[in-house]
Amino acid sequence: MRAPVDLLAIAAHRDDVELTCGGALIKHARQGHRTGIIDLTAGEMGTRGSAEIREREAEAAADVLGVAVRENLGLPDAGITNTPETRLALARRIREMRPRVVIAPAPRGRHPDHRVAAQLIRDACFLAGLSKLDPTTAPHRPFKVIHTITYREDHVKPTFVVDISAEFETKLEAVQCYASQFDGVTWAGEVYPNGEPLADIVRHQAAHYGSLIRCQYGEPYFTYETMRADDLLALEVSTF
Repeated sequence: MRAPVDLLAIAAHRDDVELTCGGALIKHARQGHRTGIIDLTAGEMGTRGSAEIREREAEAAADVLGVAVRENLGLPDAGITNTPETRLALARRIREMRPRVVIAPAPRGRHPDHRVAAQLIRDACFLAGLSKLDPTTAPHRPFKVIHTITYREDHVKPTFVVDISAEFETKLEAVQCYASQFDGVTWAGEVYPNGEPLADIVRHQAAHYGSLIRCQYGEPYFTYETMRADDLLALEVSTF
């Protein structure tokens, strides 16, 4: 039986987690937590590069992020569906990895795969806790599902922001592992173009999120449930 992961990021395409939640993965790996990634597709429909090239780039990026495990579910790129079959396939992986927290894509996005993946992941996390779902794996339901809304703050205010000031340059290094996708480009995934190189947009966006919590760089996250606070005197981020 494999060792469980503490934090599992699940995304539609290779390079999605690097762009959106790479800083949080790096931060938790450095804190000694076991982290992992599941890419739902191989990215074979990408305009640039190929699935084989992106596989090599994903392996290099995983080393930079410090994740313990990275797997690919093999769903069709540009054709992810939320069906009993795909939910079962993903739920089995979740039961095997046994994460406490799962990071999913934003609930909304311009790429259909991203939107569908967000709901697929939530559904699979719930089903993974059903004892009769699959006799070959033990039930496990993650305690928390959070959504990374980096670049998608247009539709919902972040529930919280993670300080990635110390991790940002390493996150950018992981993003730049995808030379086939990002060299010379001004947009990617949910990153809308403004005429600047992609790396500059990523930096500016992270600086914006960081400013919301009074730090240099940050990553925003959303939860449907209200977050709890027990010690009001320990609340962070000054009002003035």
